[in-house]
Amino acid sequence: MKEYIIRRVIDVSNYIIDTGSTVRETAKLFKISKSTVHKDCTERLSVVDRHLYKQVKKILNINLAERHLRGGEATRKKYLKKRKIVSV
Repeated sequence: MKEYIIRRVIDVSNYIIDTGSTVRETAKLFKISKSTVHKDCTERLSVVDRHLYKQVKKILNINLAERHLRGGEATRKKYLKKRKIVSV
């Protein structure tokens, strides 16, 4: 694995651990695709640093379990915003 990829994998993983952010938020911050973040955290990290991998995996599992809640909240906000525009 190339050095810049190893560095990115570690940086992305540390960011997720420090902030608890989602794959989407992390991808936006690092200006890489969601697929790259996911592959970095699930496949490449297990080779680079097993301990870090276990920490990131816990956070990704929590985010996966809460995903439906965030999606529901986003939909609620979307329709509330539309309602305000129509009623004005």
